[in-house]
Amino acid sequence: MNLPVVVPLWMRVFYPNRIWQMPNNHKVIYLSFDDGPHQHITPQVLSMLEDYQAKASFFCVGDNVRKYPEVFSNIIQRGHAVGNHSFHHLNGWKTDKQAYVNDIVKANALIQSNLFRPPYGRLKSNQAKTLISHGYEIVMWTLLSSDYDEQLSKEKCAERLLKKIRPGAIVLFHDSDKAKRNMIYALERLLYEGTRQGYRFEALPYKKGPA
Repeated sequence: MNLPVVVPLWMRVFYPNRIWQMPNNHKVIYLSFDDGPHQHITPQVLSMLEDYQAKASFFCVGDNVRKYPEVFSNIIQRGHAVGNHSFHHLNGWKTDKQAYVNDIVKANALIQSNLFRPPYGRLKSNQAKTLISHGYEIVMWTLLSSDYDEQLSKEKCAERLLKKIRPGAIVLFHDSDKAKRNMIYALERLLYEGTRQGYRFEALPYKKGPA
């Protein structure tokens, strides 16, 4: 499914308590990666980021942190941000509130971050309200790479993003098997072109928590 690159304005208006982009007073882009850590792909991403002195934010699945704790530790040691992406990659629309919140709490025992991004971007209002009351910040995205779309060529994936980059944009990639082909190519292009245009790549501010 060919989803729009830029999040529609109505979504940002309808869900104002979620973070869709960062302040745009400087030429900064916020790269983010969902679904890792992956044993092989995440280290490759970390190496690419280091080549450009770029920082990013990794929204991790708790079960993958359990499987690959050394990769998760390496993300933090290299100065990147981490966020919670639930323990079992749950679809909030198909999960009752308490089960959903419990899954996130379970993940956070390993991840320890106040940032949360819902898998698939699907989150019920009552789930969001509960998470916010517990101290989580719900981070969405400004630009969607659609790197997981196997019908999308790697060149098209990159071009779609490059046409829309802007200061303060949160860009969503995936460090997963399904997305690897498009993600690696598009990330390299974005790092190169963004740097050439004077952008910096920074991690989202986060803290251990919530308390």
